[in-house]
Amino acid sequence: MVSKMKLARVETGLTQAQLAKQVNATRQTIGLIEKGEYNPSLNLCIAISKALNKTLDDLFWEGD
Repeated sequence: MVSKMKLARVETGLTQAQLAKQVNATRQTIGLIEKGEYNPSLNLCIAISKALNKTLDDLFWEGD
């Protein structure tokens, strides 16, 4: 299953590296978050949400 974050990133036309630069993280961190193998801090979640113009719920909430 493709993560909501990855879908949002692809929709905005950003690479992992570009998003990482915008949110002051590494490309590897973005990749791990997208694969569900890393739990980002709240501050990083907020930065990613702002960069992708989505809410925290849009990107990280598990329920539908």
